[in-house]
Amino acid sequence: MPHSPRFLALVDAARAEITETDVEAVRQRMASGEPFALVDVREADEWDRGHLPGAVHVARGVLERDAESTFRDLDAPLVLYCGGGYRSALAAQSLGAMGYTRVESMDGGWRAWTEAGYDTEGGSSDGPDPASPGAR
Repeated sequence: MPHSPRFLALVDAARAEITETDVEAVRQRMASGEPFALVDVREADEWDRGHLPGAVHVARGVLERDAESTFRDLDAPLVLYCGGGYRSALAAQSLGAMGYTRVESMDGGWRAWTEAGYDTEGGSSDGPDPASPGAR
C-alpha cells in the first residue's frame, strides 16, 4: 500500500529537523564498539520476526511515554530504526522535542539493513519480511 501524501509530507518535515544516518555508518559504529543505544521503534510483531544485533525494542506507539524511564540521559547517543526510516524519523523528531540531544534516525531501516546482508537477531534472518513491503 503506498503512503499517503500527507504522511509523506509529515515525514519530510520531520527529516528537515532531525539527523539521519545510514545502515553502513551504523554497522561501522557497531563494529568499532562505539557506545550508543540502538532502538527499534517497530511494532512487536515486526521485532519478533527479527531485529538488529544489540537493539532494544521500544515501539513507536509507546516511545514518548517510556522514553524517560528507558533513556534517562538526555545526551546519550540514540540511533532509531524502523522498517524503512519513516517512523524512526517521526520518533527522532519527538525525542528531540522532549529534550534528547543526540538522536539519529537510520534511513532505510530494517529493509536496507537486511538487503545489505548484515547480521540480524531473532526471527528469520532471511531478509525483509515479504508480508510487509510497505512497512516504512
